[in-house]
Amino acid sequence: MDALLTALADPARWRLVALLAERPRPVGVLAQLAGARQPQTTKHLQTLERAGLVTSQRSGQRRVYALRSAPLRELAAGLTRLADTAERPEGPRATYERYGAGLREERAAAGEPGWADERAFAFHRSLAGSPERVWRQLTEPPLLARWWTPDDLRVSELVFEARPGGRIVLEYREAEDAEGADPVAGRAEGAVVDVRPGEHLGYRLSPLLPGGGPAFTAHVDFALRPSGTGTELDVRYRITDSTVASADFVAGIEIGFGQCLDHLAAILTTDPHD
Repeated sequence: MDALLTALADPARWRLVALLAERPRPVGVLAQLAGARQPQTTKHLQTLERAGLVTSQRSGQRRVYALRSAPLRELAAGLTRLADTAERPEGPRATYERYGAGLREERAAAGEPGWADERAFAFHRSLAGSPERVWRQLTEPPLLARWWTPDDLRVSELVFEARPGGRIVLEYREAEDAEGADPVAGRAEGAVVDVRPGEHLGYRLSPLLPGGGPAFTAHVDFALRPSGTGTELDVRYRITDSTVASADFVAGIEIGFGQCLDHLAAILTTDPHD
């Protein structure tokens, strides 16, 4: 595939491919139609032949070239697969577009400090496992680290002290950035407010701006109740102290926090030994 793409990347060779798509032609005619010198045209045709795009045969004093369509069809099929992967419904590209739309909307709204105060988001998940099992996922750092990031990110630092006044630190990086070459993708700091094991967890958490100041304060409440099949989890996420610079963070709350809860639900469903 690399040789094929390299061969097609040259405009002069692409012109020859287009001419050969019409009909097989000898070198001299191809050079005339392409407006090029014959020796140069011959070199381009040899490159195309090595890449498997054309075939040639001698006819008397002439060498006639013909296009091989199979490599082009294989390339077209590969490009179609790439496009289908990028555009799959509810895939990462769709999430990227949703976040982009949210960014534009929130940036337009962020005119002055406090612009997003009292904005609230509600989430609900029906989870496998008892409230006690879900509680462990919400409060034990080794378990929290498995799900408390949006898609394509990983926890790089986590402190969660599950007691009133307990400290919270959450830092994450790109999941594929194993060596920490890129900047930290996000960091937040806060404190636990309310702890009622198996029933209610409340904390406040502030995402940090690049300069280190808080973007806003999130007041997050988890309410757990048993159900016939596991646990019903309701989460309320409320904003105060919003800064003008917090627009990018606010735009990602619904998508990002929703993805975190989806990770939690998947772990509880697939891993009975957490």
